[in-house]
Amino acid sequence: MRNFVRTGLAGLFVAFSAAGAFAGPVYEVHVAGLACPFCAYGIEKTLGAIEGVESARTNLEAGVVVVEMADGATLSEAQARTAVDKAGFTLEGLEKTGD
Repeated sequence: MRNFVRTGLAGLFVAFSAAGAFAGPVYEVHVAGLACPFCAYGIEKTLGAIEGVESARTNLEAGVVVVEMADGATLSEAQARTAVDKAGFTLEGLEKTGD
């Protein structure tokens, strides 16, 4: 029974998180040179290390990383450029796509 309760609470937390608990702005980071899952891992790791970033998901075909921020946090072009450079790629653009 104890394991069921833990699993149930964890599932509830995941569902709550996915439903927009972090409701901060969303950005598209356009990156040149993304070619493989290893590239995606590297860029997601460096962008994810920025304070306020809740998630980073890469679309390799589009060369875009979608970055979701915590409520009240923002992502500047300078922050994105530094992270992208650190990961070994080139920033092509930064676009805020949602609040």
